[in-house]
Amino acid sequence: MPNQPSARKIGGYIMWVTFAAGCVTSTLFMTACAPNFLALEFIREIAGVEITYLQWMLASAPFALPLLLLLPILTYVFYPPQTRGGHEVPAWAAEELQKMGPLSGRERILSALVLLAITLWMFGAAYVEATTAALIVISLMLIMRVISWKEMAANHTAWTTLTLLATLVTLAGGLSRTGFVKWFADGVAAGGLSPTFTIMALVTVYFCSHYMFASLTAHTSAMMPVMLAVGLGIPGVPADKLALALALTTGIMGVITPHATGPACWHGSQHCRAASYTVAGKAE
Repeated sequence: MPNQPSARKIGGYIMWVTFAAGCVTSTLFMTACAPNFLALEFIREIAGVEITYLQWMLASAPFALPLLLLLPILTYVFYPPQTRGGHEVPAWAAEELQKMGPLSGRERILSALVLLAITLWMFGAAYVEATTAALIVISLMLIMRVISWKEMAANHTAWTTLTLLATLVTLAGGLSRTGFVKWFADGVAAGGLSPTFTIMALVTVYFCSHYMFASLTAHTSAMMPVMLAVGLGIPGVPADKLALALALTTGIMGVITPHATGPACWHGSQHCRAASYTVAGKAE
C-alpha cells in the first residue's frame, strides 16, 4: 500500500513493472489503446492501407511478448527492490481470492461479451467494423444489465475520446482529399534516402518525439500524418510496412517519460506519495 512506510522498498518496482507492462500490451493488442485506432484511421485515409487485428498481432507478438516476459527481470536489474522475498504473498492472495468468492452472474456475462468482442475484432473485420463491434458489445452490456446507463454515461472520458477521434479522422481525410498530404510528400521526395533507412529514421523520430507530448492521442494526431506523408514521398518505401512500423510504436512509447501518458502521471504521483510516506515514517 502507498501509505505504508515499507512501500518504497518494493512499491516502486511493482509500480514500474505494472506501468511498463501496460505500455507493452498497448502495443501488443490493437484494441488495448485508443490512439491505436486513431493511427489506423490515419493510415487508412492517407496511405490507403488496411491493417487487421490478426496482422497487428502477428507483427507485434515477436517483439512484444519477449519484452513482456523480460520486463520484470530488466526492471529487477536496473531498479531492484529492497525487499526481495515474499513467501507470505501467495497465502495472502489466496485468502483474498477466497474472500471475493466465485464469479457473479454479471461477471460471467461480461467475460463472455469480452470474448465476443475479441472474436469480432480478430475474425469479423471483413463484416463488422471494429468500432461497430465495440458498440454492439456495449449495447449487450446494457441490455443484459451488466452495467447501468448511469454508469455508462458517467464514463465521460471514453465518450470524449470517441468524439475527438471521429473529428481527427475526418480532418485527416480532408487533408488527403484536398491534396495537402501529396503536396507535402512531393516536397520531401527528392531526399534520395533508401527505403529501409527511411522507415528506421521515421520510426525513431516518431518514437523519440513523444517526449514533447503529454498524450498519446495528441502525439498520434499531430505526428502520424506527417510521418506517413514523409515516408510515402520517398520512392520505394512500402506503405504497408511503414504504416505498421509507425503504428506499433504508439503504445510502447509511453515509457519514454513520466509525463508521456495519463497512466504514467498517475503511477508517478503514487510513487511520489509512497516515497514521501517512507521518508515521513523514517523521520518519526
